[in-house]
Amino acid sequence: MDPHYDAQDVARCDLCEIAIVQSYCDFCHVNLCKPCIGEHISDDYSKKHIIVPFQQRRTTPIYPKCEKHPNNTCKLQCKDCNIFLCTDCLASEQHNKEHKLSKLEEVFRQTKDHIHRDKEELKEEILPVYEEISTEIKNQIANLDVDYQKFTTQMSKHREELHREIDNAMNQREKEIDENKLKHLSILTKHLEEIKQLQSLMQESLHNLNEMEESNEVTPTIHYSSKNQEFSKLPPKVIVSMPKFIPKPIEKEELCSLIGKLTPLSSTLEERVFTAKKPNTLVRELLDEPEVLNTIKTGHEKLRSVTCLNEEEIWTSGQTTADIKCFNAQGVLQKTIKTKSGKWPRDIAVYSEGALVYSDVRTRTLYKVKNDQTEEIIRLQGWGPKQLCVTSSGDLLVTMFSDDKTQSKVVRYSGSTVKQTIQFDDDGQPLYSGNAYPKCITENRNLDICVADWGAGAVVVVNQAGKLRFRYTGPPSSTKNKPFKALGITTDSQSRILTSDGDNHCIHVLDVDGHFLRYIDNCDLESPTGLCVDNDDSLFVCEFRRGNVKKVRYLK
Repeated sequence: MDPHYDAQDVARCDLCEIAIVQSYCDFCHVNLCKPCIGEHISDDYSKKHIIVPFQQRRTTPIYPKCEKHPNNTCKLQCKDCNIFLCTDCLASEQHNKEHKLSKLEEVFRQTKDHIHRDKEELKEEILPVYEEISTEIKNQIANLDVDYQKFTTQMSKHREELHREIDNAMNQREKEIDENKLKHLSILTKHLEEIKQLQSLMQESLHNLNEMEESNEVTPTIHYSSKNQEFSKLPPKVIVSMPKFIPKPIEKEELCSLIGKLTPLSSTLEERVFTAKKPNTLVRELLDEPEVLNTIKTGHEKLRSVTCLNEEEIWTSGQTTADIKCFNAQGVLQKTIKTKSGKWPRDIAVYSEGALVYSDVRTRTLYKVKNDQTEEIIRLQGWGPKQLCVTSSGDLLVTMFSDDKTQSKVVRYSGSTVKQTIQFDDDGQPLYSGNAYPKCITENRNLDICVADWGAGAVVVVNQAGKLRFRYTGPPSSTKNKPFKALGITTDSQSRILTSDGDNHCIHVLDVDGHFLRYIDNCDLESPTGLCVDNDDSLFVCEFRRGNVKKVRYLK
C-alpha cells in the first residue's frame, strides 16, 4: 500500500490478519497492530527488532556487517579506501586516521534521493518521449497502405491510356512498388522494434528503481549507478523518402522504358535530442504565519467562486443571484454582469486576454463574455456543466455530471471542440465520485489536472494525459474535528496545490506530488470555498456565509 497514492486502502496486521495496522518492524518487514507487537518480539529475541509507527516504515537503514568485527555494523565509509568501517575499526591502528570519512546514513539518504529523482525523470519525462516516438512510427506504418495506394491509383490511370499492350510492363512497376513498400515497412518495423527494446529496458530499470527505492539495504543502494543519461540519448529519427512515379507520354515503341519509373526508396537518420523540463528557478517559501492583507465585501450571499488575473479585476459569484461582480483589490465594485438565464452560475473563469467564461447547469451551457457581449460557446447534451478553469494553453477544462447523477468526468475543450475526456483510471474505475457535488478544477504549472472532489473527500490529480498520479484525502495525522472535504482549489507559481476545507475553516497546502505541507488556518477564515491565485501569488479566498473575499499573503 502506498499512503500517498491510495489513502483509501486499509492495511491489516500480518500476525492476526484482522486488526488495522499501527506499527511496523523495520527489521523483519512485518505489519503489526499494538496487541501483536509483544508476540512478534517474543518469537525471536535474538533479532534486533525495530518497531516504528506504520507511517515511518522502511525508514531505518540496514547497515552492513563489519568484515573484521562481525558483531558490529558499519556506519561509516572511508572515502580514500572505499570500504565500510565500524567504531572498532576506527579505534584500531589498522586504519589511517587521516583518511576522510563519510556517514553511511548521509550517503544512503543522498543516493535514495538520487534514485527517486531518476525514477521520476524516467517515468515522467523520458518514457513519455519514447511513447510519442513509438506512436509516431505506428502512425507511419498505419498510413503506408494509404500512401502507397496513391501510387497504385496513379499508375492504374496511366495503364488505361496504354491499354493492354503495356500490361506486363505495368505489372513490373507494381512489383517495384510492392518491393519498396516492403522495404519501407521493414525499415520502420526494425526502428519500432529498437524503440520497443529500449522501452523494455527502461521499464525494467524503472522496476529496479522502485525496488531499490523501497529497499533499506545500504550496500546495493549506495552502489547504485544511474542509467538515465544513457536513456536520455534518444535514438535517431528514421526518415524514409517516399518513391515517386514519373509517367512519360504514350508511345508504342519501347513501352517498358516509356511507362516511367519509381524513384528508389531511401532512408536517412535524423538526430533526436532529449530536452529535460526546466525547473522553476524562483523559489518562494511558505510564510510561518500567513496574513490577511485586505477583505473585499462582495454583498453575495453564499459566495462560491472567485477568479482573477490581476488585482484590477477580481470576479466573484454566489449561489443565490445571477450577478457576477467584478472588484478591484481595494474592494471597489467595477462592473456587474448578469447571467443570460437569470440563474446563478455554477462557476466562473477568466481567459488570458480578460474574457470571462461561466457555466449554467440549468441550460447545460457555457457562455463567454467579452466587451459586455455574451455568447454561447458550448451546449451539452446528457451532461450538466459544473466547475471550470482556463489552462495555460487557452483550453477550457470543465467538470460535468450525467443527467442521472451517477457519473462525473472532466472534458477539455479547444474552443467548442472536445480534445480530451478524463473519466476512468487504467483499471476502468471512475476517477471521480458519481454525483452532482462540486468538483472544482485547476491546472498546475506542470500541466497536472487537479480536481477537488467534495463528494469523495479527496483531491484527485491526473497528469496531462489523464493518468492518475495521486489522491489526497487529508494529512497523515489531523488536528481538525471534521472529515476533510475538498471544495475550492488553485495552484501557485511553485506548483503547490491549495484546497479549501470549509467544514474545518482552513486551507490545505500540498506540494506538487500531493504531500501535505501545512494548513492556512490562522486568518479567521469562515467556511472557505472558492480560491484563486493571481500572477503575483496573492491568494484570494471566498468566505461562503460572510460573502467576503480575503486577500492572503502566504509566501515569503
